[in-house]
Amino acid sequence: MNKAPTAPSLDGREFVMESSTNSAVDPASPSRFHYFERDGVIWGDYDGDTVTFGRFVGTRTGDALQVSFVHQMLDGVTVVSGTGGSRVELDAEGRVRLVEDFEIDGVDHVSICVEV
Repeated sequence: MNKAPTAPSLDGREFVMESSTNSAVDPASPSRFHYFERDGVIWGDYDGDTVTFGRFVGTRTGDALQVSFVHQMLDGVTVVSGTGGSRVELDAEGRVRLVEDFEIDGVDHVSICVEV
């Protein structure tokens, strides 16, 4: 049985990275994520900060996301891939927020993205 989401659909929403244990976030050019969602499927793209471009695809069950991702770093050579999970939450102002747990090269990280 699929758990129903309590947070709204992510379809067409845009987020910026607020913090990450993986790297320092450049407040002038944070990573920017574009989400799409339909029938439990999540997909989108991202760029900014240390990333030239990236793509992700995954699933949503209730307010939990599971995704696989790949992106190219600004050096134009390094490609990073991994998997992760996110919790979809609403902050005190009612904006959607993503708390992401992900792994890169066997190392666990956490980042927080907020809706813009």
